[in-house]
Amino acid sequence: MGEFVTVGPVDAVEDNGMVAFSLGPKRIGVARRGDTFYAFDDLCTHAACSLSDGELEGATVFCPCHMGQFDLATGEVLDGPPPKAIRVYPVTAVNGELQVQI
Repeated sequence: MGEFVTVGPVDAVEDNGMVAFSLGPKRIGVARRGDTFYAFDDLCTHAACSLSDGELEGATVFCPCHMGQFDLATGEVLDGPPPKAIRVYPVTAVNGELQVQI
């Protein structure tokens, strides 16, 4: 497994919201549902749209371009045109900072 890296402050992600953080050339999306955080590759596997610009319902993200759906706990495609799953990452909040295992 990789190391945990700080991507940003916990309060940057509102409850029931999503934000994308840049880690070099990589964009990591982080979604928040209460005290639970999900970290994922931010680009849809169908048309490379930013998933963090989409809608969040429970642990499901809806791509804003063609409404593909992904399970943020597993990365699995739930519906729509995406041809493959997105990568998901372990994420934790430590001292007010979000840390993602890359």
